Amino acid sequence: MFWIELIVVLGMLLLGVRYGGIFLGMSSGIAIAILVFVFHCTPGVPPIDVMMIIMTVVVIASVLQASGGMEYLIQVAIKLLRKNPKQISFFAPLISYVFTFMCGTGNIVFSILPVIAEVSREAGVRPERPISISVIASQQAITACPISAATVALLGFLAPFDISLIDILIICIPSTLIGVLGGAFYASYVGKDLAQDDAYLARVAAGAAAPVNEQTEFTEKLYGKKEKMAVGLYILATVIVVIFGLFPSLRPVFEVAGNSSPISMTMTIEIVMMVMAGVIIMVTKTEAKAVIEQSVFKQGLMGVYAIFGLAWAGDTLVKNNIDFLKGGAQDLVVTYPWVFAFVLFFISALILSQAATVGALMPLGIALGIPAPSLIGMFPAVNGYFFIPSYATLLAGIAFDRTGTTKIGKFVFNHSYMMPGLITSILSVGIGLTLASVIL
Repeated sequence: MFWIELIVVLGMLLLGVRYGGIFLGMSSGIAIAILVFVFHCTPGVPPIDVMMIIMTVVVIASVLQASGGMEYLIQVAIKLLRKNPKQISFFAPLISYVFTFMCGTGNIVFSILPVIAEVSREAGVRPERPISISVIASQQAITACPISAATVALLGFLAPFDISLIDILIICIPSTLIGVLGGAFYASYVGKDLAQDDAYLARVAAGAAAPVNEQTEFTEKLYGKKEKMAVGLYILATVIVVIFGLFPSLRPVFEVAGNSSPISMTMTIEIVMMVMAGVIIMVTKTEAKAVIEQSVFKQGLMGVYAIFGLAWAGDTLVKNNIDFLKGGAQDLVVTYPWVFAFVLFFISALILSQAATVGALMPLGIALGIPAPSLIGMFPAVNGYFFIPSYATLLAGIAFDRTGTTKIGKFVFNHSYMMPGLITSILSVGIGLTLASVIL
């Protein structure tokens, strides 16, 4: 029965992918209904804590956007890129990584991509190089960010195994950062420089591409105390979360069922994010009603709904077939954990959400007996967005490159993001598993 039930869940997953967006949660609900009412499976438990922590993180990021703080960060990025045009293949992905790390969303790269495209062209650097790896970097940083939806979801699932936020960060920050640098090194040698690229020069001559020497105008906007204060408070919230993770003794201790223990990091993050979101609104005098109108809020809450359905369907499937799964696959994935990394990678390529991939598959990984440190090491594998070139940031990179060097090939999969993405992913997971085996 497991295989039939798995086909049902995967079929509804593919249906959700076809319609996209919030429908992913709805199609998962159909899968749950079939499992419960047709196959009489005992309903699993949706990850309420995971969903609530993601919601609080989404709200504070939306407050930052509503206050203008996110726009201020983008202008800082533009100025940094224009000061270092010749090294843009390394600076651009690092800026994308850092800004995603700070904001918890890879969508911040949308506003940087046009600048990357134009600055690299003006410097004679093939835009395909920095654009491809910058998009990859913006996703890898999600799995290293202490307040991203994916990271807090992973923390929620692994907290019962004495895994802390710091355990995740000390593995994922160095592994993803090294992975991005490795991908940037490869990307910096992709193709010819614009001045030597005959195909590009032919497109310029035909009027189909922008010439190297065409300058674009950059108008610097003046930002005041409000935007800078919002960014400062937002960063402070992240720092407070990390401090509470580093020093558990700072968290209040409560006695439950005769056992004394500090308040969980899940609740700590929720409280800090809710408090600091309110502080930013009061200090910067941002209108509260503007928060729910932000793109980050809309996309984030859509993600919460999708995770609700996916994780519930996954938990129902796993718990009703746990004996079968342990008997058939446990030895394989425990001995060769990288096999599960492949599963994470390809499912993330389908559903285009790191947090939803974590919600759907981490319960399976835990049920199969994969050690928690190994699951952390494999965490960057959920960044498989680039494999199928259909995600918005990939398409945006192609659209913003007026030279036409960033592209999807004749065979679809031979696109500009494939090799930088694969190199980055393999390095990140390989280093992550190695660090996890040594440190944890």
